[in-house]
Amino acid sequence: QVQLVESGGGLVQPGGSLRLSCAASGSIVSIYLMGWYRQPPGKQRELVATITNSGSTDYAGSVKGRFTISRDNAKNTVYLQMNSLKSEDTAVYYCKVTFPSGIGVWGQGTQVTVSS
Repeated sequence: QVQLVESGGGLVQPGGSLRLSCAASGSIVSIYLMGWYRQPPGKQRELVATITNSGSTDYAGSVKGRFTISRDNAKNTVYLQMNSLKSEDTAVYYCKVTFPSGIGVWGQGTQVTVSS
């Protein structure tokens, strides 16, 4: 069984920065895809960014140039550096890992609130 532990959320002022972390533990041989998704209040969950095991990245247009996803394969950990935060970035942020089998596992979510 695989567990994901997310950290780094919180309250930040507009223009500020936060760094999210998500560490996977358990019966892990390899992880193909690691990613971050978010669910703003009253809206559906949406893709923020993903990164493959070879380092290829993909970003939602709304965060491109402001957010950076990275991963440490040795630690089975994915990070999301969020800069120039806006009020519309307020959401619960979820980590997801996808194995080569196609099976995906979600984290429990961490709240990010951008407000003055």
